[in-house]
Amino acid sequence: MKHLFVTLALLLGLSAFVFDAGAADTPVRPLEERVADIEAYMNNVARGGNTNAPSSIPGPGPGHNAWQMTSTALVLFMTLPGLALFYGGLVRRKNILSVMAQCLGIAGLVTILWWVCGYSLTFAAGNPFIGGLDFMFFKGVNGGEVGQGSNWISNNVWAIFQLTFAIITPALIVGAIAERMKFSAVLLFVTLWMFVVYFPLAHMVWAADGLMCGPLNANAGIKALDFAGGTVVHMSSGWSALVLCIILGKRIGFGREPMPPHSMVLCMVGTGMLWVGWYGFNAGSALAADGIAAQAFTTTTLAAATASFVWAVCEWIIKGKPSILGFCSGVVAGLVVVTPACGFITTSGAMVIGIVAGVVPFLACWKLKQLLGYDDALDTFGVHGVGGTLGALMTGLLASKEANPLVEGLSSGLLMAQIKAIALTLVLSVVATVVIAFIVKAVIGLRPSEEVETAGLDLAEHGEEGYHGA
Repeated sequence: MKHLFVTLALLLGLSAFVFDAGAADTPVRPLEERVADIEAYMNNVARGGNTNAPSSIPGPGPGHNAWQMTSTALVLFMTLPGLALFYGGLVRRKNILSVMAQCLGIAGLVTILWWVCGYSLTFAAGNPFIGGLDFMFFKGVNGGEVGQGSNWISNNVWAIFQLTFAIITPALIVGAIAERMKFSAVLLFVTLWMFVVYFPLAHMVWAADGLMCGPLNANAGIKALDFAGGTVVHMSSGWSALVLCIILGKRIGFGREPMPPHSMVLCMVGTGMLWVGWYGFNAGSALAADGIAAQAFTTTTLAAATASFVWAVCEWIIKGKPSILGFCSGVVAGLVVVTPACGFITTSGAMVIGIVAGVVPFLACWKLKQLLGYDDALDTFGVHGVGGTLGALMTGLLASKEANPLVEGLSSGLLMAQIKAIALTLVLSVVATVVIAFIVKAVIGLRPSEEVETAGLDLAEHGEEGYHGA
């Protein structure tokens, strides 16, 4: 029965090619090559052929392209409204709009930078550290051509998919500096940070000539693996968030007055949106609707659900009650830790990651912050910095050729490569953030006045209130 369906599919595809080949002046490719086109599409590999006649299906493949557009929408959904609601619920009610404005402002700002030159600096051919300017203003980035990201995905869909990653990464930093950084300072910081940290790091990890792109660059100096952004997204934002919140200083009243989340309902809703959107983040990074995407989809689910349960159980044991915040934090921690590994690990590996992600980031948020005394308002470092670092390390330990054939060629020395990638990411993020933060502080200042911060940022910076009445 299986062979019958395959034969019917091939016949239907070939019939379309036959009717298409009637143009008198159009060279006709041999039957074997036209069948090879279909096989290439089904297997998500490059088109082949030995003649000068063009491929009968030169553009994007409908199924893979559809999944990529869906994934792109899901990743944008993570920031707007997912992250905005998740962070918004965790701050005090006088600052909810400031968090949402920062998420919206970053989305618009990064989009403009991405179109002008960010996409080009990230993915155009360049050197091991940064790309060139061939794709400035989206030159050559259109829907009818493929190859910039994958064999069967439109170049413009690939560019926008990667844009959604570029949007959410600096937006994550908002969680550490919430309630006490000027909106203008946030935008200036993000502008500089994208050029100094994100664009170079994403090129090094994901571009075909990148320094740390193990799967694509045979000459990579560090043959590391990062399926969907452990180093590029979570480590970079998490470690930068820690440094920035220390330089910024603590919120007024921190440690002396309670600062509980104003709406765990919004936080829970945002968590659900993040989890759903994360399927685009992780499974979408397979760049095809194929078995690797299915593996990433599965491992993402297992790790997130397990970490949520384990985090809440840890709270239950230590504090006597499992909180909704604990469940939500565990979900995000599980998603963060599994992100770099999701397309390279088995389901057993995902369960290991889920357990570790429920324990280690919990301890970082509960004890490390208390021990060192920094004011990471919404635990960005504890979840994303610690979780992203842990995920990159776990990828080196758990990546399996059973889950992804790419691992076989990189398994020798993989753990050391992951450690090197972690070290480089950490140094770049920390040093760059220190320099950028002091530049912004010198130019426009980082914090609002004490009066504004005490009253809340919503009215002073945006002229609106999230809630009216008692």
